[in-house]
Amino acid sequence: MSLSRTRILWPAMLAVGSIFAQPDPSALPNGLEPEAEASSAAPIAPDLGPPGGNRVFGVLPNYRTADASLEGTVLTPRQKLAIASKDSFDYPLVLVGGAFAGLGQLTDQQPSFGQGLKGYGHRLVTNYADQALGNIFTEGVFPVLLHEDPRYFRRGSGPVIRRVGYALTRVFVTHKDSGGARFNYSEWLGNASAVAISNAYYPNSLTFANDATKLLIQVGTDATSQVLKEFWPDIKRKWFHKGPG
Repeated sequence: MSLSRTRILWPAMLAVGSIFAQPDPSALPNGLEPEAEASSAAPIAPDLGPPGGNRVFGVLPNYRTADASLEGTVLTPRQKLAIASKDSFDYPLVLVGGAFAGLGQLTDQQPSFGQGLKGYGHRLVTNYADQALGNIFTEGVFPVLLHEDPRYFRRGSGPVIRRVGYALTRVFVTHKDSGGARFNYSEWLGNASAVAISNAYYPNSLTFANDATKLLIQVGTDATSQVLKEFWPDIKRKWFHKGPG
C-alpha cells in the first residue's frame, strides 16, 4: 500500500474503530471519564415532538431540539441513536448538502471533482456524507459511549441576545446522563471523527489546516442551526400561523 493511501485510510480506520471500542479513561482528556449509567431515579425522556415541528423552514432537520422543561430527563441509547438516524437520513438534509455543494462548485473546492453536472453531483454526495456522518457521531455514537445528552434544550423566552448566546455556546456545553453539565465532547469528537473519515473521499485536502477548517465549519454549522432552532417556533407562530385572519 502506498504512503499516500495509508495517509487517507489510517485516520478513517481510527475513527471507525472508536465506534466499537469503549473509551479508555486513561486515554481521554482531563476530566473526561465514562459516566455511570443514569440513576434509576432520573426519568426517561418521553418521545415528544420537537418544538416547532420536525423541520425548521421545512428544510433543516429539527429532531435534536427539546423543550427546556425536559432538562433532567435521560435518553436511552436507543433514543439517542433514533435522533441521530432521523437527523441524518431526513430527505431535506440533501438540500443542505446541495447548498454546500453549490458553494464548493462556485469556489472550485476539490478541483479533482471537476465542474459541470458530474462535478456538482460528486460534491453533493460528499457534502451530504459530511452532514450525515457528523450527525451520526455527535448525536448518536459518542453520546452513547460518553453518556452525554445530544439534545438542544430550547430556552423559548428571555432577551434575544441571551437566547442567541445560549444557542451558540451549546456546542461547548452539554448535559451528562448522570446530571450536571460539562464540556460537549460528543460535539467535537464526533465532528472530528467525521472529518477524519472524510479524508478517504477528499483527496485534495489531506493537511492538518484543511482538516481543522472542516472541523470548525461542521461545529459552526451546528451552532448556527441551534440559533435557528431556538427562534423557529416564534417565527412559525408569528408568520406561518394558519387561522382566521
